[in-house]
Amino acid sequence: METFLELKRNSKKPTDGFDRFNLAVLGDSATQFLKIGLIGSAWNARIQLDLWEADFDQILNQVFDMNSDLYESNRDGVLLYYSSEKLWHKFNKTNADEREGFASKYIAEIEEVIQTIGSRSEAKIIIYNLAEFDDAVFGNLTNRVTGSFLFQIRKFNYELMLLSQRTASLFVVDLNAVQSRMGREHFHAANIQINSDVMMSLEATAQVAQQTLKLIASMKGRSKKCLILDLDNTLWGGIVGDDGYEHLQIGSLGIGKAFSNLQWWAKRLQERGIILAVCSKNFEEVAKEPFEKHPDMVLKLSDIAVFVANWENKADNIRHIQQILNIGFDSMVFLDDNPFERNIVRTSLPEVLVPELPEDPALYLEYLQAQNIFDTIIYSSFDKQRTEQYQTEAKRATLLASFTNESEYLQSLNMTCEVEAPNRFNIPRIAQLSQRSNQFNLRTVRLTEADLLRWENDKSYEVMSFSLADRYGDYGLVCVVILKDQGNRQTFIENWFMSCRVLKRGMENFTLNTIVEKAIERGWDRIHGEYIPTTKNAMVSSHFSELGFLGYNGLWTLEVSDYERKETFISKLKNPMIVQPL
Repeated sequence: METFLELKRNSKKPTDGFDRFNLAVLGDSATQFLKIGLIGSAWNARIQLDLWEADFDQILNQVFDMNSDLYESNRDGVLLYYSSEKLWHKFNKTNADEREGFASKYIAEIEEVIQTIGSRSEAKIIIYNLAEFDDAVFGNLTNRVTGSFLFQIRKFNYELMLLSQRTASLFVVDLNAVQSRMGREHFHAANIQINSDVMMSLEATAQVAQQTLKLIASMKGRSKKCLILDLDNTLWGGIVGDDGYEHLQIGSLGIGKAFSNLQWWAKRLQERGIILAVCSKNFEEVAKEPFEKHPDMVLKLSDIAVFVANWENKADNIRHIQQILNIGFDSMVFLDDNPFERNIVRTSLPEVLVPELPEDPALYLEYLQAQNIFDTIIYSSFDKQRTEQYQTEAKRATLLASFTNESEYLQSLNMTCEVEAPNRFNIPRIAQLSQRSNQFNLRTVRLTEADLLRWENDKSYEVMSFSLADRYGDYGLVCVVILKDQGNRQTFIENWFMSCRVLKRGMENFTLNTIVEKAIERGWDRIHGEYIPTTKNAMVSSHFSELGFLGYNGLWTLEVSDYERKETFISKLKNPMIVQPL
């Protein structure tokens, strides 16, 4: 974590070429230092933060006045900051017999604020939960007294989580967790508050700002997807080649608990959908022995998508892992106890995040949890299948090597595709693919579940999701196309994004065939498309021209009457475009 002074220096640096994010900040207390921290943190994330700050304590005025400055610009996000100190003053002015309902009353007010913003803007809404403190009126009995302030503040934070669950556009940054790590005495600036209404210390402001930008970076598709693990003295204590797997430090005794705890954390990440890979200097058969034979190993070989153990340079091995997974280096995190190996990877692959692990393994997990490396704005049940999908991809790669003719290889896969409209089962996955797809993303417009639900009854939109399977297994949902009726028998491809896992499978041809089928069904004579270049999607810069569209400067057109169906070795499942009610 950087200090406030470092963030302040960053806030003055140029942001040429950075992705942009238009953020409005509204607080019930002073936010001028938070603004500096956010802009400085955005520079670290290579995001140009176009930040508008409302005047002090103007949340309700800005939100409920439809002509306010809040709605003058097309905001990507709105940040709401309610401070526990301000709520304490409101709590004190509440009648004693009404204090049991204090939290619910203010959650209802915040829900009305959020609904109003949502009715006038498509911005994602970020809100801080409350930093807990006990006003010591009831002492230890405060945990039993429903009308105590601490009881109500904890109830508020719980109800805020529930509100976020039922509001697709609302995301909570855990400000209280930052205070828990720092301690109240370091988090809150009582002496500054008295004179300026600034509630957080500069140190706390820096940490909160950086946590906020991790969420915003996720909204821009900057999430981490893969955790690459060293083994000796990282995943277990000891050197398996020297000590033997029987004598490794792991399990419930001594320092072994620290390594087991790290494995449990990695296991939870894997279950959430983070890809686990191994990169170790070792003989492969020796490196795999603990996974296969040690009874205290939490992680098993089945949890590891790519296992690389040899005596080659670790940076080169990470390049090999990247080629197999086909994800960006900036989506990768590399854990290694050895400072030399960390520096090699940082120097050779600067896009890979390499945390500076503490020397004491007992501190590994607490350090990593504080970094909040794997922030995300969306999660679905499909994530649990990711490791198996990448392991299956390795089998496909082995099969490909045995063919000299690519068409014969594709034909041998026996691929099938199901095309569906949005439904309550696939909407989370559609939104997630939008957030995670960077390379094959023609316009890089991020979608949320709220966006998709908004189009539920809008007949001008056609949303098609594509799920692919072959002889080896199910890829799951891999491609999404969103068409917008422009009138005059024309349609525009608002979004076309696809998982890079299915490149060179013929999905581009299959998808365009399906788009044309839909155009004929809807009576569209022309299909228009657009390519908006980013730092990551250069691979699709010639996508439309290769598919037969005509155009220039990123704008392309296909005449439906001139289209000749493209060859593909993918069969469409029966009952295409099944519509399951939302």
